[in-house]
Amino acid sequence: MNYYEFINPTKLCSGKGALDNLAYELEMLGACRPMVLSDAMLEKLGTLRQVTEALGEMQIGRVFTDIPRDSGVEVVNRIAREYRDFDCDALVALGGGSVLDTAKGVRLLIAQGADDLLELQGCECIPRGREVPFVAIPTTAGTGSEATAVAVIKNHARNVKMEFISQQLLPDVAILDPRMTLTLPPRITASTGMDTLCHAIEAYSCMQKNPLSDAYATAAVRLVGENLMRVVRFGASKEARTAMANASFLAGAAFSNSMVGVVHANGHALGGVCHIAHGDAMNILLPAGMIFNRRVCRDTYAELLLYLAGPEVYHNTPAAKRADRMIAEVVRLRGRLHRMTGLPVTLKEAGADPALFPEVAKTALNDGAVIVNPRQVTYEAVMRILEACYEGKEPQQGQTPSGKKKAKKRSI
Repeated sequence: MNYYEFINPTKLCSGKGALDNLAYELEMLGACRPMVLSDAMLEKLGTLRQVTEALGEMQIGRVFTDIPRDSGVEVVNRIAREYRDFDCDALVALGGGSVLDTAKGVRLLIAQGADDLLELQGCECIPRGREVPFVAIPTTAGTGSEATAVAVIKNHARNVKMEFISQQLLPDVAILDPRMTLTLPPRITASTGMDTLCHAIEAYSCMQKNPLSDAYATAAVRLVGENLMRVVRFGASKEARTAMANASFLAGAAFSNSMVGVVHANGHALGGVCHIAHGDAMNILLPAGMIFNRRVCRDTYAELLLYLAGPEVYHNTPAAKRADRMIAEVVRLRGRLHRMTGLPVTLKEAGADPALFPEVAKTALNDGAVIVNPRQVTYEAVMRILEACYEGKEPQQGQTPSGKKKAKKRSI
């Protein structure tokens, strides 16, 4: 690679007692009246209370918990108005990807002095603007949003998920405290964990990969391989929870600096059109996406086998078969999670309507992730991936999703 860029300015506070640093970090950022964003479920579980208590004597300007799973432009615009009305001077976001991405959208609006998020569409074209201190506290270990320069926010009017990409979206501080994910049910733990794995694999194999993003991605894959099954089986393990939170942060920083690929393009489209949860979509699509890219990523996938399956499996697998073994290990992990938690492995199980696949495919082709996928993505290719994933019949080289042999040019 002749040239690349890498940015990761977010301060990380990770591990036991990390949340106890919240008030101090806000004070160091010059804030004294933060707005706290979360959702109704975290408020009900008492997780939000832990955060407000960690603020100590600091005055809270506003607490907003009416953020849906698929947050949209309207919610972002509303919160920005309340931020101004209540004279807040910082953002504290507690939640999963939807809450964190909502906070990023609010930060953009306040920093740029805008009223409507749609005024700020574009990629890497937004100047710094006004300083808005921002602390992210993730409650899932999957989206990596606390470490990314990306926000995915739904435009409900057009039924699409929009990607906003700018270094201005990066939080000032990310707090990874295992107490924040202890209440996460096994199925969601599994879904978000596979999202982390997908981030890392696509970051390591896309066209913008670079030495620094590779280091973050491989570290994330190793942590997932060592801890995902453990945290699903033993949810109260703070050590495993911390490890998966670190993996999510690492994978987020990796793909924020290298991007992703066809799996995420299809996943974003399935979320917008068919309302499939993002982590579920990643879990379903990942093997098929890897099969599609295998012809140009064989060496890359072979390298990742070491980090996911460990040195014994890697060394006992012939070099020529390591890429296929890597895909098989992903399928094996997915199957174990399915048996333990019911995490869907097909689009049919997830409730996708195949009649909508043409719309999904068209939407996916307009997603920025296809630009950096290592293999050119066509409408026909996306349709074959979707059809294969509907029934779970992952097509092999030289086969169509139905399993009938065709010429190689028709393979996935």
